[in-house]
Amino acid sequence: MEKYELAEQDYLDGMKYKDIAEKYEVTLNTVKSWKSRHWGKKVAPKEKSVHTKPKKVAPEIITELMNNDELTDKRKLFCLYYLQLFNATKAYQKAFNVDYETANAAGARLLVNVSIQKQLADLKNDMANDLHLSALDIAHEYMKQAFADVGDYVEFGTDDVIVRDGWYKPVKDKLKGGWLTEQKSFVRLKNQEDVDTSMIKSVHIGRDGVVVELYDKQKALDALNKLLNEDNIIENEKDAVMLVDDIPMEDNKDGPKETEN
Repeated sequence: MEKYELAEQDYLDGMKYKDIAEKYEVTLNTVKSWKSRHWGKKVAPKEKSVHTKPKKVAPEIITELMNNDELTDKRKLFCLYYLQLFNATKAYQKAFNVDYETANAAGARLLVNVSIQKQLADLKNDMANDLHLSALDIAHEYMKQAFADVGDYVEFGTDDVIVRDGWYKPVKDKLKGGWLTEQKSFVRLKNQEDVDTSMIKSVHIGRDGVVVELYDKQKALDALNKLLNEDNIIENEKDAVMLVDDIPMEDNKDGPKETEN
């Protein structure tokens, strides 16, 4: 049987395009081509009964946070800012409106607070479940961006081409005979159906021709490194707390006094 015939059952069983592509070692666009050419008249994939996706994500998360009676309003703001920034110092600065030095000390202390950790974990899980994403899914996408090879999308090199005069007539090689040739560089795009277009940031016509731009490798590597080491971030900030134990604390929970505005 052909690959597309074997993959058809996986499609009907609800397997995602991305997973089918990986299983049969083809591009995502190849799977989409199979769908349009061979599976178009087939029964649609079975609906998965698990994980009913809520229509409104952010409001539900915020409602859950607001209903947490264990946290003050500013601690709730800290949680929201931390989910946006993944930086305890900056999150504390924005939530409590204090200077950097104070936030640098108190942010680390507040991040290891049991109630804060539990709330952050719950919010992260809610967001991930709603999007049907796991850390592994995100890491996989960053890995693809970080290790994408431009050679998968373009062919480039040099060709021997015949030299032509002003009238576009071929020029004879007086020394060797035959036509005079010279080397010229070339860049050729590969066909869309043969590449994974999800790794392409943009394709456009520039002043000197077609420009294919992939996602920034270094940014993807940095994001991947941060994602893989996220668990270590809290551990490192726990160690940092030991360095600021001599700073006066009012309630032994957050560090400097939390002034509600």
